[in-house]
Amino acid sequence: MDVFITTARFSDGKMWLQLSDGQTLGVPLACFPRLKNASAAQLADCELTPRGIHWDTLDEDLSLAGLLSLETVLP
Repeated sequence: MDVFITTARFSDGKMWLQLSDGQTLGVPLACFPRLKNASAAQLADCELTPRGIHWDTLDEDLSLAGLLSLETVLP
């Protein structure tokens, strides 16, 4: 079974992703300059894809695989 993002929310300077396997992934927005400087409305205007998350207006795409690997190097 492949894991995918079911919901995304943004608060406290983090992107919170709920995954289909029950995990919640919290990633600092500071890791992504386009997201760090985006408004709440811009952050919310995202599309969940089978492989990750996409912001058309911000021209940003993040893969779930990349986010999961980033988690292992964050404190």
